[in-house]
Amino acid sequence: MPQISAVIIAFNEENNIERCLKSLQGVVDEIVVLDSFSKDRTEEICKKYNVSFYQHAFDGHIQQKNRAITYAKFPHVLSLDSDEALDENLRKSILDIKNNFNKDGYYMNRLTNYCGHWIKHCGWYPDKKMRLWDSRKGSWTGINPHDKYELTEGDGNAGYLKGDILHYSYYSVDDHYKQVEYFTNIASKAFYDNKKKAPAFKLIVNPMAKFIDHYFLKLGFLDGKAGYLVSKISAYATYLKYKKLRALYANAK
Repeated sequence: MPQISAVIIAFNEENNIERCLKSLQGVVDEIVVLDSFSKDRTEEICKKYNVSFYQHAFDGHIQQKNRAITYAKFPHVLSLDSDEALDENLRKSILDIKNNFNKDGYYMNRLTNYCGHWIKHCGWYPDKKMRLWDSRKGSWTGINPHDKYELTEGDGNAGYLKGDILHYSYYSVDDHYKQVEYFTNIASKAFYDNKKKAPAFKLIVNPMAKFIDHYFLKLGFLDGKAGYLVSKISAYATYLKYKKLRALYANAK
C-alpha cells in the first residue's frame, strides 16, 4: 500500500485552509504546505494539524506547485489548493485505491461554490482535474495562472475517481473581480512572454464568445443569477486579459 503526501500551496488562506486540512485527515499519510509568507493566521492554523510547513517566495503557480512536490516524503502525491476540500465520496475513493494504486495518475471532478451557490454548469462542472499521481511520472505545466498536471507518457495510464473536490472560490462578487484583476495581470504577462498576439478584434469577439459559451452553450442560465454573474465576469476577464496584453506591447515600443 503506497503512502500519500498531500501537497498544498498557500498565501493568506486563514479563511479556507482549516477546511482543506480537515478533509485530508485519515486519508493521506503526510500533509505538506508551501506558503508564500502569509501575513495572516495560515501558519498558526497549519501547525494545529501536524503539517510540514515550508515557505518560499511566490514566483508563479506552476513553479510553486512543482517546488512543493519536492518537499513531499512520498512519491505518490495528492495536490489541493487551500480553498479546496475532499467530499466524503472522494475521500472513500482515495482510500480504496490506496490498496490498488495501479495507475500513474487519477482524475477527479471539481465542484465550485460561488457566493454560496454550487455551480453545476457554465463549463465549471464537471471540472475534471488530475490531482493524484506518482510524481516520478509527470509535472505541472500550462501557462500561469492556469496550471495543469501532465503525465510524461500522456493519459494512457490514468484513472478516474468518484467524488468531488469542493472548491470554495469566491465569497462575494467583489472577490471575483479582485481575482480577475490579479489573474489577468499574470495571464497577460505570460501571453506576452510567449509572444501571443492581441489584435483589436479579440477585445470584442473573444469576450462575446466566452459569454455565449458559458451562459448558453454550457447552460449557465440553469444556475440562475450566479450562472449569469459567472458568465459575465468570465467574459470581462477575457476582455481585460487582451486589453492588458495590448498595453504591454504598446509600452514596449
